[in-house]
Amino acid sequence: MKKSTFIITLCSVLFVLSVVFAFIPLRQALVIEPRDPSLRLAYIPMKEEAYFKIKYTHSIHLTDVVESYKILPDRKIQQYELMYEDFSIGMPSDSEDGETFVQENGKYYIKNMKRIFPSFYIRIGQVRANHRLIYHKREYPLAKIIKPGASVKIEVRKLSFVQQLKGVNILESF
Repeated sequence: MKKSTFIITLCSVLFVLSVVFAFIPLRQALVIEPRDPSLRLAYIPMKEEAYFKIKYTHSIHLTDVVESYKILPDRKIQQYELMYEDFSIGMPSDSEDGETFVQENGKYYIKNMKRIFPSFYIRIGQVRANHRLIYHKREYPLAKIIKPGASVKIEVRKLSFVQQLKGVNILESF
C-alpha cells in the first residue's frame, strides 16, 4: 500500500469515527427540555449525586418557594427539601411520613423528603413566578434561556456532542 493511500484511508477512518463519536451520548447533564420541539433545550453538565434547586415566586402569596433536589446514581431526581414563607393556598401545612416539618427564621421547611422522580415538568412563569435554577449557589433565571410560558421536562440524561451544540449550556450563557 502506498503511503498516500494509507494516509487517505486513515483520515477516512478517523473522520467516520469522529462523526459516530459525535452522536454517542457521553456527558451527563441536568436537561431542561421544552415540549415545543422548535425551542432549544438547556442543560447543566453534572456529575453523579449533584445538587440543584428551583426557586420561584408563588403566584398567590407572592413569596419565594425553593425546592431542593439531588441527582441519584441511577439518574433519578430526589426532592429532599421544600422551603416556603407562607401557608397560603397551594402550600403544605405539614410533612408526610418520615419527613420533618421545621420553622426557622420566619420560613417553613419540609426536610428529609424522599420523593423520587425519573423526571418532572414545570411551566416557565410568564408574569410573577420568575423560575430560577440554583446550582453551586448561583441563580440562573430560566426565562432568559427558555421562552416564558413554555412547559419543560426536567430530567438527568447523557447528551452527545451534537446535542450539546444544539442546546444551551446554562453555565456558559450567563
